[in-house]
Amino acid sequence: MGVFDYVGVGFCSNDDISLLPEIPIDSKVKIIEHTIQGGGPAATSTVAASRLGLRAAFIGTVGDDDAGRRIIADFQAEKVDTSSIVVRRSRTSPIAYCWVDEPTGKRSVAWTRGDTEELEEGEANLKILDGAKVLHMDGHNPKGALASAKRAKELGVLVNFDAGTVREGVAELLPYADILITSEAFARSWTGENDLERALVKLSDYKPRVLGCTMGENGSMVYDGGKFVKCPAFKIEPVDTTGAGDVFHTAFAVRYLETQDLFECQRFGAAVSAIKCGKLGGRAGIPSRAKVDEFLSSHKQ
Repeated sequence: MGVFDYVGVGFCSNDDISLLPEIPIDSKVKIIEHTIQGGGPAATSTVAASRLGLRAAFIGTVGDDDAGRRIIADFQAEKVDTSSIVVRRSRTSPIAYCWVDEPTGKRSVAWTRGDTEELEEGEANLKILDGAKVLHMDGHNPKGALASAKRAKELGVLVNFDAGTVREGVAELLPYADILITSEAFARSWTGENDLERALVKLSDYKPRVLGCTMGENGSMVYDGGKFVKCPAFKIEPVDTTGAGDVFHTAFAVRYLETQDLFECQRFGAAVSAIKCGKLGGRAGIPSRAKVDEFLSSHKQ
């Protein structure tokens, strides 16, 4: 086992994705395009780190079924280390079905964990954090994630928390976040504040180094020392928005390692998200670092 820059812990799945002329309700439509790719918030974030040039590894659980074997094979094809993934015997792996609306690129997702149990505290491979730069977590596998976050703090590893969904175990993870960027839905639900600025002020009680939220096509916002730093999204015609938030978190953390200019980190994240949205699926469109730098050079907004 080598030394890794970026370690993800959380949910990984096998995603069945269909591009449709419209998302049907009690009707049928013909599929425009279909693909099967690896998915999951932390998993896709970790793949993005690898594509951006970091040495990456993932901690999580899968079953020993065909879906689980494919999840691991997809990671390995992306040069993501899978030695810390626990394979549950005689279990079915997490899967998701994603329907993408062709006119808008927006999607609907139905997912299941299968009967694969989440990671227990003692199952998390903490040695993999030695020498790491970033631990990324998505709130899934909370017991294993908490053990990993505690060890990351001891080692001085940056803890990057994609707080997308309110779920059991999140409260224990929040105090360990160095970079805490939430979804709009999480910020509002967790704080009870509909206004995002007031929501971020409340979330600042957790005292992360960086605090913000993603706002979809409206970009992102960071709360920094009493002021709000807002960065617009790049204007694109999206094919599929699946995974756009996942890769934003990766890109923000990668750029934060290089500069503490928060607007620059947001802009870099927005670029990676925009490029990703050019292809169907959460992973197919994730760019290399060279492609991101080229994109930013040609988009001066």
